[in-house]
Amino acid sequence: MIKMEDVHKSFGTNEVLKGINTEINEGEVVCVIGPSGSGKSTILRCINGLEHYQKGRITINGELVDSKSKQIAKLRSQIAMVFQRFNLFPHRTALENVMEGPIYVKGEPKTEARLHALELLDQIGLSDKADAYPAQLSGGQQQRVAIARALAMRPEAILFDEPTSALDPELVGDVLKVMVRLARGGMTMVVVTHEMEFAREVADRILFFDQGVIVEQGPPSHVLNKPQNPRTQDFLKRVLNPIKD
Repeated sequence: MIKMEDVHKSFGTNEVLKGINTEINEGEVVCVIGPSGSGKSTILRCINGLEHYQKGRITINGELVDSKSKQIAKLRSQIAMVFQRFNLFPHRTALENVMEGPIYVKGEPKTEARLHALELLDQIGLSDKADAYPAQLSGGQQQRVAIARALAMRPEAILFDEPTSALDPELVGDVLKVMVRLARGGMTMVVVTHEMEFAREVADRILFFDQGVIVEQGPPSHVLNKPQNPRTQDFLKRVLNPIKD
């Protein structure tokens, strides 16, 4: 579904992506891990056309991703994105936030969009918060609304950019439960995450990024339990055993 071939991206003189090559298949759940600044979030933004990459190719179902193309809005409707900081419209209720995309991007009738939005809010356990504004919701609730908003576009895949990193620890579980249900339901997902147990449970494949390249990849049993690359070993030692010397 998503193919990356020798993707390079620089911000000025800082080369953030140094030749990314991988494919994401339909129905696959891929978790991307690695240290801060390794290019994890940048590759998601390039896939979704939010950043322009300077070299290489990214295709979605064979169509080239070009942030400057007139077709980019259509591609974005196929590949939804959930951000760290929710990005909900503060002046819209939870229901209105979920309805917004289908009505104004896809041209769905308001009645149809409303019914679908209510179904989605029910699925994420927030049907009682339909009329609440973002400021009246906890961080975990806002992130679940953001996931419902992504699902409202009926995407073929969803990109998650560290969706739990801005949450209090006690709120992380509710968001992860929603994501686990999506993964088990067959949604194609690319998830940048620091939640290693989540990655272990739901990922078909893990990509370890470091300094703009994919250093190691494979199933969770390989990457998390038996990493081959010394850099992966060092990273996981620090993440999984942070207080040990």
